[in-house]
Amino acid sequence: MIIAAYLIHECGHNLVFVNSRHNAMLGRFMSWLCGSAYGTYEDMRYKHFRHHVDNDDAVWFDYDRFFEEHTVVTGIVRVMEWLYIPAHDLVMHAVMVLTSFVIPQRRKQRVRNVTVILIRGGVFAALVVFVPKVAILYVVAYLIMMHVLRFMDSVQHDYPYNTTLFDYEKPPHKGDLRWEQRHTFSNPLSLRFPKLNWLTLNFGYHNAHHADMNVPWYRLPRLHFEMTGNNPDLVIPFVSQLKLYHYNRVRRVHNTQPEDYPTGADYLKAAQSGSGPVGGNAASFLTSF
Repeated sequence: MIIAAYLIHECGHNLVFVNSRHNAMLGRFMSWLCGSAYGTYEDMRYKHFRHHVDNDDAVWFDYDRFFEEHTVVTGIVRVMEWLYIPAHDLVMHAVMVLTSFVIPQRRKQRVRNVTVILIRGGVFAALVVFVPKVAILYVVAYLIMMHVLRFMDSVQHDYPYNTTLFDYEKPPHKGDLRWEQRHTFSNPLSLRFPKLNWLTLNFGYHNAHHADMNVPWYRLPRLHFEMTGNNPDLVIPFVSQLKLYHYNRVRRVHNTQPEDYPTGADYLKAAQSGSGPVGGNAASFLTSF
């Protein structure tokens, strides 16, 4: 499911096949494997391209406001996150499952949405009845996938989200490539053993990806080397990210950024130290809202 998720990302950039239609076919198929098929592949792709083109995180779902207004839910989510259950992402998944019923702009997708719910729900119910061990392990695998995806996403940008997915406002940094690089951060699993990064299809070479989003995953290490010379001072070490992920796992839920929140070089320095209130949740390319 982890590889399927990152292949969706590659397909969204038309980097697997020459023909964009073939990329879309594979992307849609992979979305069934990793549980993101409730919304459309095109909607996921549109939102992700807004992220690249706008140098922004354009969303519809204001989850900080949701947590602020639903304090009981927030408390439950924080307890679950303390137990290393990715509850914040489970909230996002619930919205994704019911996408056409909670997002007014997606109402025309209700027939498709219900069809996917019935198919996936029916298959999972059959697993529960006939092979419950498989059903349980599927849930465990899905939770692991959530952890891996948001672990990689959590420190790759230092800017907050904006609820402008459907109400377009020209972003202040659109087209500013220098600003984009200053606020994008790389977190490869290892520079010493580069093949370990294949576990996430080299997604940790994030500055390289944002420098040229038309470079496929297997060429990102070369581009990263050309940009940085593999200088370890320009990436967030794996151990430091583990520390941030552990110590901030509860804090990241409804974590409005303070005025002194580090950005740019200060953010990179804080992240490299493995301390400080850096890192976020739920900024996944699998969600279309």
